[in-house]
Formats: sequence, C-alpha cells, structure tokens
Amino acid sequence: MGSTFENIQSSFWIAIWFVFLTFPLMVIKVNTIDQIIEWRFQNMIWVGLSIFFLSFAWRKLMQIKEAGKKDRKFHLFLLQRVNIKQKYYSQIVFIVILLGVGFPYIVSAYQINIITTAMIYVVLGLGLNIVVGLAGLLDLGYVAFYAVGAYAYALLNYHFQINFWFALPICGLLSAIFGVLLGFPVLRLRGDYLAIVTLGFGEIIRLILENWNAFSFGPSGIANIPRPPLAGLESNIQTASIGMYYLMVFMVLFTIFMVNRLQNSRIGRAWLALREDEIACQAMGIDRTKTKLLAFALGATWAGLMGAFFAAKTTFINPACFTFLESAIILSIVVLGGMGSILGVILAAFILILLPEYLRAFSEYRMLIFGASMVLMMVFRPQGLISHVSKHYQIPGKKDET
Repeated sequence: MGSTFENIQSSFWIAIWFVFLTFPLMVIKVNTIDQIIEWRFQNMIWVGLSIFFLSFAWRKLMQIKEAGKKDRKFHLFLLQRVNIKQKYYSQIVFIVILLGVGFPYIVSAYQINIITTAMIYVVLGLGLNIVVGLAGLLDLGYVAFYAVGAYAYALLNYHFQINFWFALPICGLLSAIFGVLLGFPVLRLRGDYLAIVTLGFGEIIRLILENWNAFSFGPSGIANIPRPPLAGLESNIQTASIGMYYLMVFMVLFTIFMVNRLQNSRIGRAWLALREDEIACQAMGIDRTKTKLLAFALGATWAGLMGAFFAAKTTFINPACFTFLESAIILSIVVLGGMGSILGVILAAFILILLPEYLRAFSEYRMLIFGASMVLMMVFRPQGLISHVSKHYQIPGKKDET
C-alpha cells in the first residue's frame, strides 16, 4: 500500500479529482428568481477535506487488513472470535432473559413494535439460513413463502373466520408445500442459475397477488386482520403489542432451538456436505434430492409462520409488502451475520432492522451511513459478524497435533 507520505499524496489527488467532478453540482447554484449565479466555494472545501480524510482512512484500514493476514494479533483487533469462559454463560443468559421479560414495561409502544419487527426478521433470517447458510442454495425468492403465509392467514380468516392459532400450522404447511414445488424444478441448478429461478418465483407470486383481484383483492390488499387472541387479557392496542412481543420472543427461542438441533443432526451434516461439494456429497451416498427439498421445505415453513405473524401484527397486507427488497434484506442478514451462524444472524437482524430506525434523526443521510457500513463490513469482515466455526473432534487418548 505504500508509506504514509504516499498515502497522503494519493488521497490529495483523489480529493482534487473528486472536487473537479462535483464542482458543477456542489459549487454552482443558479438562482432562477433573481437570475444570478451563486458560488458556494465553502462546499468545495468541505467536499475536498471529507474525501481526503476518507481516502486516507480507507488506505490505512486496508494496510491493517493486509497486515492482519500475516499477523494473528489482527484477529483480536477485529473481534473475530470472542472466547467467553463457560462459567459466565449462565449469568449472561439470565441477564438477557431478565431484560427480555421486563422490556415492554420500561419502553414506549414504538420501541416494542420495532423490536417485535426485528424479531420477525430474526426468525426469517434463521429460516433462510437453513437454505443458504447450511445447504448452500442461493434463494432470492424467499419473500414468496413469507407472502404465502401472510395471505393464507388473512384469506382463511376473511372467508372462513378461522382463528389465528388454527391458521398458523396451515400457513406453515402451505409454505412448505410451495417450498417443495419450487425445489423440484431447481434440483439440477446451482449458483447464479438457481438465484435467477428463485428470483423469478418470488416475482411470480407477487404479481399473482397483485393482479388476481377475485382471490387476493389485488393492490388494495386485505385489512382488519385480527390479532392473535390472548386468553384472559383485554383486547386493546397496548395489550396486543405486548402480547405479540412475548409471542415473538417465544418464536425466536423455539426457532433457535430447532435450527441448532437441525444443524447438529444427521440432516444438518448432510446440508453442510451439500454446501461444500455437491458431487462429493452424492458420492458419499447422501440423497441429494431429499436433502435439497427438505432444506427448501423447512426454510419455507419458518417464512410461512412469520408471514402469519406479520399479517396479525400489522392487521393489513398487500402485495407491496412482499417485494424483492424484502428478500434482499433477509439475505443480507444471513450474509452479514455469517453463513451458518445462529448468533451472527440474530445480531445482523437487529443491526439491519434497528439501525435505520434509530438513524431517523439523520433522515437525509441515514441510508448513506447504512450503505457505507455495509460496504465496510463486507470489505473487512467478508465471513460475517460471527463466522461459523467447524466442530473439532479429538479421539480420546490421542494427543492433538494441530
């Protein structure tokens, strides 16, 4: 990367070039009312200084990254692996549970709603983590199963007045069926081809919901969707928000337990083998068809369940709620958190959902900050916030030589 003087020199010329490119936009302003040209040279100075320091900082960070490949101490700097002693696990879990139980009673309804939304994305991320993180199947149409679950509950309640609790397993089952239907045509596809087909599937579902007015009420959507009934509690907005919060806490814990058990099971090891090398996986006797279909079905099941929770939480849905952007956000959660990492997906979901909300004070620049944070993360931590660590087995009585 060069010496400090070379970095300063390069950053200076980059700043000059950027000032030249942005000069017409940032400096010249035409006042059409007074028919004069205003020269804003202070903007030119701010642009030049900002680009100079950003470029210099970027080069320094890249030097640290390159040095880290040769120096193991760099991993401590980037917090690649946080080793907490086993004796502190119970205390940490107890504190988290205590904060989670008391949270709705110490914050506003707005805070409860955005945390509940974040938990919905936690479960969606963990569901997609099965398909992408464990099985290695790039799914860009995951929002389709989310939409199936939401519309299944809304339509079942609208036409047949089916209760939320009875509709919930039906939503999961329907989404699983759609997952299998998607899985069959893409059994032989991998990589970019698989991504294109799943993207098309997601758009097909959205367009059907948007144009089939007799079935889905088209762009108008479905309103007045009832919230989950909670026995013994009054039905008002505050109680419903708190009830939904606790339901989502339970769903997050249940999903973590199930995904962890699946990950450590025989089928989980088959998914990991499929992700690493599909040909070798098949040569070892693993049924590739069943393994892929099971990954699609289970991932879709969690999306369908969360679709029902989303419809019950918002009490209104329409096709605009299920665009490709939703799939991109959920996939970003999996990639940012770390492929196959449960804790990483949870952290990434809270960061990606809560960060834009808490940056509303910087409404003009929050998406710029958000995008820059994502770029920096992907450059300096491409393996994710918490990368999945492979298990290490040692034969008893044999000394570890690694």
